[in-house]
Amino acid sequence: MQHLLHSEAHLVHRIGWLRAAVLGANDGVVSTSSLVVGVAAAGTGQTEVLLAGFAGLIAGAMSMAAGEYVSVSSQTDAEKADIAREKRELIETPEAELAELKGIYIGRGLDPDLAEEVAIQLTEYDALGTHMRDELGISETITTHPVHAALVSALTFAIGAVVPLVVAYMVSRTHTVVSVAISTLLALAVLGGLGASAGGAGVVRGAVRVTIWGALAMAATAAVGAIFGVTAG
Repeated sequence: MQHLLHSEAHLVHRIGWLRAAVLGANDGVVSTSSLVVGVAAAGTGQTEVLLAGFAGLIAGAMSMAAGEYVSVSSQTDAEKADIAREKRELIETPEAELAELKGIYIGRGLDPDLAEEVAIQLTEYDALGTHMRDELGISETITTHPVHAALVSALTFAIGAVVPLVVAYMVSRTHTVVSVAISTLLALAVLGGLGASAGGAGVVRGAVRVTIWGALAMAATAAVGAIFGVTAG
C-alpha cells in the first residue's frame, strides 16, 4: 500500500514579526528618503542633507519602537482582559458557555447534534483554549510580544534609512535628489517583493504598491523643498 505524504507550509506564524519588520523597513526608506530629497531640493549643502537624514533615522527609529510597543501592548492588554473574563464565565456559567460554543459551530455549518458533541468534547479537552480560538479569535500563533515588535521595528527602520543616507553621501550634491529617488524606488520594490514573498502573497503586486506610495511621498517632499528653497533664495 502506497502512503502519500501531504505536507503544508503555512505562513500565518510570521504575521507578527513580518508586519513589524516590513512596516519598519518601508517607513525607514520612505521617510528618510523623503527628508533627504526635500532638504536637498531646498538647495542646502551635502552636510546639512546628511545631518537631517541622520537625525531623521534616529528620531524615526525611536518613534517606530515606541509606537509599536504601545500599539502591541494595548492589543495584548485587551486580549488578557478578554481571557480573564472568559475564565470567569467558564467557572460561573459553564452551561451558557457550552451553548455559546455550540451556536458558533452551528453557524459554521455543523448540524445541531454534531455541534453539541464537538462543543462538549472540545470543552472537556481544553475549554479555555477552545473559547480563545473559536469565540475570541485569539491564537498563540499570531500573538506578537510588545518588546519584540518594538525592537524589530526600530532595527528595520534604521536599516531602511541607511540606504538613502549612503547614496546621499556617495554622490555629488547636484545628483542627490535623482540618485536618492532612484535608489529608494529600487529598495522599496525589493522590500515590497520580499515582504509579499515571506507572507505568501504576490511578489509583483507587493513591490508595485509599496513603490508607488514611496514615489508619491518623495514627490511631495521634493515639491515642498523646492518651493521653500526658491522662496528662501
